[in-house]
Amino acid sequence: MTMWVPEACTLPTTEQPLRLAEFDALFARSLHRVERVAPGAVRLVLDPAADGPARELARRESACCSFFTFGFTESDDGRTVMEVTAPAAYADVVDALADRADGAREGA
Repeated sequence: MTMWVPEACTLPTTEQPLRLAEFDALFARSLHRVERVAPGAVRLVLDPAADGPARELARRESACCSFFTFGFTESDDGRTVMEVTAPAAYADVVDALADRADGAREGA
């Protein structure tokens, strides 16, 4: 389950499955679509009600995985757009996050 978590992540190993479960729950509950923008960049379109929880999760994730950049905007239809990017060395981590998002949404 944590195989895609890079060594640069400072979140204790025992907490990583819990964090992944938080992302899975957010995606299963709120994700409308995944847009792969470029290598190392993904746009996750969420329900507007997920804005606060998604920002808090992004804040905590940035604290342990400083290579991630999270940005938030609102789509034309009022949904929360969470953009996740990382340097080229971590593009595969962003791709894995996008795959998890797709899987969590499909499993919901």
